[in-house]
Amino acid sequence: IAFVPISGFEGDNMIERSTNLDWYKGPTLLEALDMIQEPKRPSDKPLRLPLQDVYKIGGIGTVPVGRVETGVLKPGMVVTFGPTGLTTEVKSVEMHHEALQEALPGDNVGFNVKNVAVKDLKRGFVASNSKDDPAKGAASFTSQVIIMNHLGPELK
Repeated sequence: IAFVPISGFEGDNMIERSTNLDWYKGPTLLEALDMIQEPKRPSDKPLRLPLQDVYKIGGIGTVPVGRVETGVLKPGMVVTFGPTGLTTEVKSVEMHHEALQEALPGDNVGFNVKNVAVKDLKRGFVASNSKDDPAKGAASFTSQVIIMNHLGPELK
């Protein structure tokens, strides 16, 4: 994570170096942004889409929403929701109120599913392609956890 001192008010070190910050020898904000590596988008891996929420939209039906982590989500695809194993067809996929032919890793999407009630899906379920290594439950897993703004007693 780069530290880049700037002044938005004066424009110091945003696009060009500033004599007001002559002590700083690093990149300008624009240079630092240009150096950021684009994240890997693993579209070649099996679909994994954790649900962030599920909505019932009048005239449309049940719309789960979430971020595609790996794989590709397309209309017509048959998906399985873990951990319940509920399987259904994706009728449509949208991002920012625009229909998509496919959703790729990093896309936050809503997708309409056939014959599924809102009560049958929950935040935290994972959508996966029924025909390509559908998600399964695990007895244990390893995780890296970051806790931000924890104001309560220390965790034990």
